[in-house]
Amino acid sequence: MLTKVEGLLNTKGRDVWSLSPSSTIHDALQLMAEKRIEACVVLDEGRLVGILTERDCARRVMLLGKNPRDVRVGDTMTSPVVFVTPGHTVVDCLRILDERGFAHLPVLEGEQLTGIVSMGDLVKKLVHDQGDTITSLEAYITGKDPG
Repeated sequence: MLTKVEGLLNTKGRDVWSLSPSSTIHDALQLMAEKRIEACVVLDEGRLVGILTERDCARRVMLLGKNPRDVRVGDTMTSPVVFVTPGHTVVDCLRILDERGFAHLPVLEGEQLTGIVSMGDLVKKLVHDQGDTITSLEAYITGKDPG
């Protein structure tokens, strides 16, 4: 059975760190460093309007010689945001990330932000699930209890 995003969020947690479009890139980098994350969502009056990654900051600000204290998140974020729903599978998410070249996907239920999944979260879950499948198949073939 394919794991749904809902199940992954129930396991990994639903913490999402956000900024407003008027925040500075310096604020964003400070938040990402403090929370040890690589991306944060951008909310305007509670509505998802963008996503900002360390890569965005590096390529769109630092490499261009701009001062991170002078550049606004709203001018650097990726928008519109590609997102998934709790009903998407881990494999669906990996396919989207691969096709789009992203590493993070916000999870929306209607207009409500319910979490974010990263490439690392998805790969870890896929490897875990495949390990469980292999253990079950070995037990079935050998007739031994996997416990």
